[in-house]
Amino acid sequence: MRTSIATVCLSGTLTEKLHACAEAGFDGVELFEPDLLASPTSPEEVGALARRLGLSLDLYQPFRDAEGVTEPELAAVLHRARAKFRLMQRLGVDTVLVCSNVGTATVDDDAVSADQLRRLGDEAQAHGVRIAFEALAWGRYVDDYRRAWRIVERADHPAVGVCLDSFHILSRGHDPAEIAQIPAEKIFFLQLADAPALTMDVLSWSRHHRLFPGEGSFDLAAFLAHVLDAGYTGPVSLEVFNDTFRQTDVQRTARQAKRSLTWLEDQVARRPLRSRRPDGPSRLPDVGQPVAFDFVEVKAEDAGEVDEVLRMLGFTFRGHHRSKPVRLWTQGAARVLCNEHLAREWAPTLAAIGMEVPDPEASVRRARLLGAPSVFRRTRAGEQDLVAFRAPEGTEIFFAEPSLAEPTWVPEFDGGEEPGGAPALTIDHVNLAHPWQTFEESVLFHTSVLALRSQGTQEVAAPTGLVRSRVMRSDDGAVRLALNVAPVLDRGLPQHVAFRSPDVVAAARAARARGLHPLPIPANYYDDLAARFDLPAAVLDEMRELGVLYDRDESGGEFRHFYTRTVGAVFFELVQRDGGYDGYGAAGAPVRLAAQHLASAGR
Repeated sequence: MRTSIATVCLSGTLTEKLHACAEAGFDGVELFEPDLLASPTSPEEVGALARRLGLSLDLYQPFRDAEGVTEPELAAVLHRARAKFRLMQRLGVDTVLVCSNVGTATVDDDAVSADQLRRLGDEAQAHGVRIAFEALAWGRYVDDYRRAWRIVERADHPAVGVCLDSFHILSRGHDPAEIAQIPAEKIFFLQLADAPALTMDVLSWSRHHRLFPGEGSFDLAAFLAHVLDAGYTGPVSLEVFNDTFRQTDVQRTARQAKRSLTWLEDQVARRPLRSRRPDGPSRLPDVGQPVAFDFVEVKAEDAGEVDEVLRMLGFTFRGHHRSKPVRLWTQGAARVLCNEHLAREWAPTLAAIGMEVPDPEASVRRARLLGAPSVFRRTRAGEQDLVAFRAPEGTEIFFAEPSLAEPTWVPEFDGGEEPGGAPALTIDHVNLAHPWQTFEESVLFHTSVLALRSQGTQEVAAPTGLVRSRVMRSDDGAVRLALNVAPVLDRGLPQHVAFRSPDVVAAARAARARGLHPLPIPANYYDDLAARFDLPAAVLDEMRELGVLYDRDESGGEFRHFYTRTVGAVFFELVQRDGGYDGYGAAGAPVRLAAQHLASAGR
């Protein structure tokens, strides 16, 4: 399947964009006219550079306001078109995107539009160019791909076909199934974009909030399957207008874009297509979702304070690694590594997560095919070689085999104590802090590489602004990752690990006896709990004393949890889920954020 990308998706100069697209592995590009106009490179040199890089120039765009006009206006359109067609000849591009009229259309008549496209097609054919007519979602009269096809069909010109754009079709709720009624030879081009589910005018939605496949809410696999079932054999191209992508690193964004198409190709290949072509979509290695967390790793120049917090939570020190300055703490199936290796000037930071996956070798092959950056890890003889890849925000993700007992790497640690005593814990979920520019990339990474599913985005009020959060999870909830973005002016969100306990109140009481001072929760919070829930006064008093928070869902499921204070950029949480509760205590999140803000300010 040939892949292409519009230069409008990326930051940088036209030359920088072409190099990034080639390095990411794209076959071709759509040339966005403003990129050419701003470039000092001649059209001939642009075409030559693309050929040297192994890129085809698949589309020149956009050509606007070409149909539905008066006869005098059409004369100006044809004059403009001839100049653009000559330019395309210099570039070596044979297809131009003609958008449905949004500004100058005054004639709402399919016959008139068809005739004008036919005359435009005559000029295009004389220059060896094809016209791909696209219905913009905000077109003045033509805003539906089905009407665009009726006009093209009526024009009946060999140089006039349609361009299908997933955003313009799906954002308006149009049914893509009718694409099958368009002859394959008349589908001249295909553009793909995902997008979040937003309620706003479609033009602003399109210009600022498009996403790469797998990052939004559109069913692009079903959409692309309809197009391939219609017999389309041209490039599958990305056209994504996004404010973030146009100001972040061009090479990184190009790799992200290519990963999205590789993932989408796999999703389509798994659908029952009517026909299979040799150059059709290919599948990635089959992988199951992670079945459990293997470990979390906190990295720091001095992790002694983290050691102390884990001890007060009831964790057992299991020893030092035989060849690295790494310590292991465990409690039941919850395993925490405190890593001081190559951590000079690091404050405590959540640096790595181990995932138990059904087939680690398949997961590694899939990650490599998706272009996930690998992590070098030195191992000595007799040490388990766990393969890792780096997530967009920097966390290292390790793949390990599921284990009913302790993992085979645990004996690499010695000099510690035998586990026992405190009630067994598991890792319930992990919260990862993200800079604003990697959030969508992280959603795609965890969807495509780890096969996790994305839940809806939530916003939580913090003293410094709104925190945006989205949970990536396995279907059974055994693995949950919360991706959080701090407000722009925030100094940074801490990351945290939540451990599931059979009895959080007892765990909080035991931790207090060991010297733990939990995150202080204001009395106002407990006064509100008393108003919202029928909790006994004695229960509320104990929760207030221990800093335990509470939530209850509509079906009666209950959630109890408490937080440690933040050490460096990490804190821990103990949670208890009863009655099928599946959330995260969202009502208490603003309270926790405010308490952490006060603690960080020394108040």
